[in-house]
Amino acid sequence: MPVNSRLFGFFCLAAAALGGTALSEADEARPIKIASTTSTQNSGLFEYLLPQFTAESGIEVNVVAVGTGQAIRIATNGDADLLLVHHEASERKFVADGLGLARQPVMHNDFVLVGPAADPAGVKGIDDVAVALRRIGDTAQVFVSRGDDSGTHKKELELWQAAGFDPRPASGTWYREAGSGMGATLNTAGAMGGYTLTDRASWVSFGNKGDLRIVVEGDARLHNPYTAIVVNPERHPHVHRREAQAFVDWLVSAKGQALIAAYRVDGQQLFFPDAMPGAGAGD
Repeated sequence: MPVNSRLFGFFCLAAAALGGTALSEADEARPIKIASTTSTQNSGLFEYLLPQFTAESGIEVNVVAVGTGQAIRIATNGDADLLLVHHEASERKFVADGLGLARQPVMHNDFVLVGPAADPAGVKGIDDVAVALRRIGDTAQVFVSRGDDSGTHKKELELWQAAGFDPRPASGTWYREAGSGMGATLNTAGAMGGYTLTDRASWVSFGNKGDLRIVVEGDARLHNPYTAIVVNPERHPHVHRREAQAFVDWLVSAKGQALIAAYRVDGQQLFFPDAMPGAGAGD
């Protein structure tokens, strides 16, 4: 009987362990929602990454691709489990307000200023984006702003401030606020023969460049980092923290960073890993 009791106890512990594992696996299979920028979606990066993550983890990922400002509002309301956005000041405030757990650098690319091939403002080749914007403003050449509180829009306004020029009083004349995503803004700039600011991933992936060309690039102020933030479950208990964190951990793992580095459109690398900067080097 003592032996049988010990065996019975062993089997009970084993069953409990199996039950715990099964429950954990069931929990890990819960889907997550990411509020992210349009560039990560429109560039094809998510279409490339997510099936690989889901195949490994069993976690389905749904993406709401909007501007950074709107993505943060979605997460603030508890309607997303995770943010992947690109405006540092907004991200830091989100965490400082107790809405997110921590900022996790994932990757970066850069912004570029594009405009018509004729370059009526004469800014092509200028290596200081603030000087270029000032010249566009001084000559009242058409500039199309996203005007949508996205990370790109926020960066654009910061660059105008660096130029010592406020274009907003000219809204509706040479300064046009599209109030739309990057693709639509690029289309508007092309149709109007105007300039605009875009992240490079969206630019490379954009299929209707027409007469638009890159006119300014390479300024350090055009650096464009992307950060992941898990929504704080203490503020929104229904969020799937473990699953969201599993995705972040995968993104910043050696494999996730190498996949990000390997992603290309038309032979061009669109994103560069920040958690492991050397990942994918030499691929």
